[in-house]
Amino acid sequence: MADSSSSAPASGEAAKTAPKPQNPAMRMMGLPNFRFKLPSRNWMIFLSITGSFTAALVYDRREKRRAQQKWCDLVAHLSKESLPIEETRRKLTVFLAAPPGDGLRNARDHFKEYVKPILVAAALDYNVIEGRREGDVRAAYAEHIRKQRRRAGEASTVVEETTKEDIVAEARKSIGVRDEPGPKGDLVIGRHTWKEYIRGLHEGWLGPIDPPPVPEEPPVVEVPEVPAPAEGNADAPSPDKPEEKKEEEKKPEKPKGPTPAYITPVDYSSQSLPPSIPQTLDGSTPISFPHLLGFLNTPIRIYRYLNQRYVADSVGRDVAAAVLASYVRPYSEFESSIDPNDSNAIQPSATGVYEQQTQLEHEEKDWHKSVHKPDETNPEREREWASDIVLDPRIASRMQRYFLSSEEEARAQRIDQGIEYILGEERPPTVPFWQRMWIKYGYGEDPELAGKKPILGNIDGEDA
Repeated sequence: MADSSSSAPASGEAAKTAPKPQNPAMRMMGLPNFRFKLPSRNWMIFLSITGSFTAALVYDRREKRRAQQKWCDLVAHLSKESLPIEETRRKLTVFLAAPPGDGLRNARDHFKEYVKPILVAAALDYNVIEGRREGDVRAAYAEHIRKQRRRAGEASTVVEETTKEDIVAEARKSIGVRDEPGPKGDLVIGRHTWKEYIRGLHEGWLGPIDPPPVPEEPPVVEVPEVPAPAEGNADAPSPDKPEEKKEEEKKPEKPKGPTPAYITPVDYSSQSLPPSIPQTLDGSTPISFPHLLGFLNTPIRIYRYLNQRYVADSVGRDVAAAVLASYVRPYSEFESSIDPNDSNAIQPSATGVYEQQTQLEHEEKDWHKSVHKPDETNPEREREWASDIVLDPRIASRMQRYFLSSEEEARAQRIDQGIEYILGEERPPTVPFWQRMWIKYGYGEDPELAGKKPILGNIDGEDA
């Protein structure tokens, strides 16, 4: 009796652990006996995390491409327009500078990824003003404005150097080639570049056209020192036999910093406007440039990495508004067609705060802490990034910004829905994914028929 009772549990355990017999069809095909089962707890955690991250990344990149394609299609009709043979394409000016605490490559990548595709879709030309250090964009833009003032006839003692661009411009002018008529514009990428842009704009129009005189320093008289001969050394140099000096190898000079400012913000009100300044300046558009550094900010950086579709949509809207240039308004005025709750239409208050001062202000929180620290080595050096934006009312009232009109916003929505592609051309809505798969595998060419009944028989159309 004891033996029978002890053998019963052993046979039950053997029956539970015995593998399930393999399917004969699978065995004849030479396939192993697969045992499908749920993964372990650790594998479930790993697959859930990696799968969720991958799904979020794939979805974001798809929506990002969709947003970029929407704004590219919105301006694509400009590339279809023909120009006379004696006109050159309209040109925009792009300002970009290295973000605080980082190099210029990040700014260039941001421009190539979000801004350049829309300019290329519209077949527009552009000129880029770059800055590797703080103050480079300010100095370059101020000199560009001073050059315009000299060409307009203002007296100057500075002799300009002839560049390749000047030679090409003179050659085009001699053969009768002119620029395409229409408004131009400036695309300023990032809050730090926007500050330098405003600073260079005021320096160019309100500052002197010639560089200010540099204070002369008293000359320093250097007395050559003759080394004393060492005792017991016959080869030591003496005053009667000077040693021949070897020519020192000339080392390349280090790149100097930007040109010092010709004028300070304190002197804006005391300067008079030049006669060549226009009544309205070219429109400008500040472009968002989110850039965050630091290991402790990794969660925020991951969130932004998975939400690039919002940046693509915001930047695409601003760039498309500058490309179309169909609706422009002054910064300091309120238009009835603009939502009063819109943060991009802030009114100047009684304290003298202009709308230009609030553009992209949230980006300063992401700047590296070294920007906000005072410069102990040179406390008198002007810092465009750390200083507040100071505006002269005469310059601020002439500045304008591009916006999309309500008609263009509606057309962008139709393009996003797949109803309209290029201005004046319509197409049917996008075919769903499951219908595209049926068409691909031979279930018919008509999406409506493919969704109702499949075609049986030979896909090539031959009789079965």
